[in-house]
Amino acid sequence: MDYKAPLRDMRFVLHELFDATGHCELLGNGLDRELIDGVLEEAARYTGGEIAPLNRNSDEEGVTLENGEVRTPQGFVEAYRQYVDNGWASMTGPTEYGGQGFPQLVACNFHEMLMGASLSFRIYSGLTEGAVLALYKHGSDELKNAYLEKLVSGSWSGTMCLTEPQAGTDLALLRTRAEPQADGSYKVSGSKIFISGGEHDMSENIVHLVLARLPDAPAGVKGISLLLVPKFIANADGTPGERNALSCGAIEHKMGIKGAATCVMNFDGATGWIVGEPNQGLACMFTM
Repeated sequence: MDYKAPLRDMRFVLHELFDATGHCELLGNGLDRELIDGVLEEAARYTGGEIAPLNRNSDEEGVTLENGEVRTPQGFVEAYRQYVDNGWASMTGPTEYGGQGFPQLVACNFHEMLMGASLSFRIYSGLTEGAVLALYKHGSDELKNAYLEKLVSGSWSGTMCLTEPQAGTDLALLRTRAEPQADGSYKVSGSKIFISGGEHDMSENIVHLVLARLPDAPAGVKGISLLLVPKFIANADGTPGERNALSCGAIEHKMGIKGAATCVMNFDGATGWIVGEPNQGLACMFTM
């Protein structure tokens, strides 16, 4: 597949319509027209030269599930390593956690390039950026210090776990439970479906943001909490530690974007920590 980013159109919208340089001057983020254009040119080279060639084969090959482990299509692991090493993953992340703080006004052009080159590849990183935003806005200092830097860098990835077999758009029917523990953590039990990037082999760890109910939760959507449930629990030194009690039970069958792992995720008393206030999980998830 050939993909050529529409740089002329993007520059016109950014500079002639929206005055991105003036916007960045007001924000005081140090970005000027020369730097913005340079980033877009490099992004075009990366997406056109490294990502687009993976698109057709990834859809034909798809992902595979063996013994609970998901293997992404050929070339995805190497391309994702480049994505992280070259700083694309940290583009919009908060600067205090190693991010570059690019405004969405600029970053959305790179994300459009990624989606144009390979939507399957883009899906993995898109959910991570949402997880970063939700954790940054609502997480405790302990959770942010343990997880945000790795998520911002892209060495760890994130997911959004809402949907259940009986609860699609109607989250009032959600059944996943979170039982409080003496140490302040929770044991999360339940199944989620249609989880993008729920399991894969590209990042060292996968951090799930899971909607669940506490034992005394009110009925309906007013009784939903948000919990951070990692595949591997972070050690004190920030490395992935003990494997958590969660697994990928199946890969969803789809008509397209088959290079993206869309998973059934089972949580079997997995250790998690609450993000934000109890019973305010839906508001936190809307941030994501």
